[in-house]
This record gives sequence, C-alpha cells and structure tokens, in this order.
Amino acid sequence: MRIGIIAALPGELKPLVRGWERQRTGVRGISVWNTVRGEDELIAVTGGMGSDAAMRSFTAAEFLGALDLVLSVGWVGALVPEMKAGRSYIPSEVIDAQTGERFFLARAASSLRLVTTAGVADEQAKRRLSESYGASLVDMEAATVARLAQIRGIPFGCFKGVSDAPDAVLPDLNEFIDARGQMRMLPFLAHVAVRPRFWGSLLTLGRNGSAAARAIADEVNRFLEAREWERWS
Repeated sequence: MRIGIIAALPGELKPLVRGWERQRTGVRGISVWNTVRGEDELIAVTGGMGSDAAMRSFTAAEFLGALDLVLSVGWVGALVPEMKAGRSYIPSEVIDAQTGERFFLARAASSLRLVTTAGVADEQAKRRLSESYGASLVDMEAATVARLAQIRGIPFGCFKGVSDAPDAVLPDLNEFIDARGQMRMLPFLAHVAVRPRFWGSLLTLGRNGSAAARAIADEVNRFLEAREWERWS
C-alpha cells in the first residue's frame, strides 16, 4: 500500500521522517522522504504553504505510482482556547473557506472542524473564522489535499498540531511567503529584527511548533502501526 503524507514545511515532518531516506527531486521547494514498513510504502512530501503548493506536493507523492491513502499533516492555528498549543488533533471535517466545500473524514472520534484559508490568519481573522464556520483550527492546505483525494477516490486523513494560540500576536507572515509557498527568510528576519515586540511571540511559536511536530509524529505513527484505515467504511 502506498501512503502519501503531505505537509507544507520540512519542520512539520522532521520528527516523523527521522531515519527515512531523502530523495533528490530537482524541483525547488519540493522535499521528499520515503520508507517501507512491512507491506506499506510511505512517501512524505513538503512543497510549501497554500493550495498551489499542496497540489504540487500531491503530484510529487504520486510520481512513482498512485496513492492508496493520503494524510494531510502539519501546523495549524487554534481558533478557540480549547485547542492547546503543542498538541495534535484529528479533525472530523475540513472546510474550504474559498469555495465553501466541506470534506468529512472517516477517522475522527469527536466533532472537530478545520477551515482552510488562502493566507495565514491573524488574531482578527481567527475570530471571524471561528464565528463564521464554527471551526476550531485553521490551516492553508488540508482542503486541497482532501479535494484531490476525493477526486481519486482514496481515503483521506488529517493530523494537525497547534503552533499558535487564538490570541497570538505575530507579524504579518503573508507578505513574506513567495509565489511557491516558501518563506522568504532573510527579508522576514530583517523585518522582525527591528520589531522587538514580536520576539517573545516568535520564540513561543518556535517552541510550540517543535512540540506540535513531535505530537503529530506520535499520532501518525500510532495510526500507521494500528492500520486504522482498514476499519474505515
């Protein structure tokens, strides 16, 4: 069975793909790791933030053959205080804020809604999304991965780790994301270097992101070891 694991950034996958083989892609911004566990081949891909990048990542995961299962993993923002930073969650529903499409997940013990947006949501946007959609989490890729899985008729799962709280005060990251969904780190670092009000929140974001990536890896590994998708109807 070929299982695709789609994320936006390498940091989201770092604990999960430790010890996997990294592949040369020759494509800027696309990173691919793979490993074999028993009868399953796992292919993990990062291709950047946003819908277009998620589509490129999906294509890269399919390069050597069709997928039998796809997982969208990575960092999300919390829209409500109940979603704790550094923790991993499994949404039961994904909503595309651009199109209004809703995707329901087979594997979810509780009702938890994630909304996918075109950009990084700030504090005000998070409040609006929570009120408009009744959502608890926000990301930029899950709805695209869910749509591509639905088109292909393959199962879809979602594992997301919270990197920032609803009231996190961060610089506007959107102006530092390039056309391929990659962070322009040098301009970003130059921007925040002269704005000390963001230093503390960015350090917290980094700590939360590392904890969330470890939590995602633990959750995904449990899921894969238990072969939980085999119980999906």
